Amino acid sequence: MILSMTGFGDAQHVEDGVTFALEIRSLNHRYLKATIKLADRLQFMDAEVEKILRSRLHRGSVTYVLRMRTASEAAACDINVAALRRYVDQLRPVTRDGMSLDVGSLLALPGVCEAPETTDAERERDKAIVFALTDEALDKLIQMRVREGEALRGDLLGHCAAIRGLVDVIAERAPHVVTQYKKRLGERLALLMEEAPAGVDQESLVREVAIFADRCDISEEVARLVAHLDQFAELCDSDEHSGRKLDFLTQEMIREINTVGAKSNDAAISRRVVEIKGGIERLKEQVQNVE
Repeated sequence: MILSMTGFGDAQHVEDGVTFALEIRSLNHRYLKATIKLADRLQFMDAEVEKILRSRLHRGSVTYVLRMRTASEAAACDINVAALRRYVDQLRPVTRDGMSLDVGSLLALPGVCEAPETTDAERERDKAIVFALTDEALDKLIQMRVREGEALRGDLLGHCAAIRGLVDVIAERAPHVVTQYKKRLGERLALLMEEAPAGVDQESLVREVAIFADRCDISEEVARLVAHLDQFAELCDSDEHSGRKLDFLTQEMIREINTVGAKSNDAAISRRVVEIKGGIERLKEQVQNVE
């Protein structure tokens, strides 16, 4: 069963006045690209979070955002009074010239406000919470990918069925192209012989028809196209992550149908070739979102 690369999952946890809020979003991408944004206090977990993402997701542009909000006095930063005094002493000459000091600006200066130190016990607690939230949000995201994948599978197989029907029409039509060419060629030769009667060289006629039949033979291309469609349908129902293989198959389908269009000398086949190209392009566009 195929999976979509589009998904969303979130999770939230509150403990000791601290709220952890996580959101994970994913969009289509050729490879797995993870963008991780953690609260300052959780930066030490960046590599571990990415490892979890890569263990459960295989393709897609993934954005991981984890916010923390503390609703207690523990959230207050420590003010480095010595550093603040030093800044004030350096700025005192400026104030004599009429410039005022803004407390907010002073507190924003480097080294004035310092975040409280995180204990080892708090780090371990934070790590356990983040791991649990990540698993919960990923479960939701993957469930959404599964639902999107089911809808995507239906569309892909529908396009495959339409293409297969057109290929069957081409395969049925192809033998008549040679027959009609032989008939037209014989009629033209007959007209020429009326002006210069010398008898129709049947051997030359047969040779010319044989050359044309070989040049416009599309049986191999049609067989390969059908085989690609069969493999495409099998991959849509397989358990492997088949996005890249499906993309490759659409490229191979385009190559085969282009050859059919170049070799066929028939308006009816050419019309079907144009329709098939349109169907394959729709397949190719949708496959870009398959994991």
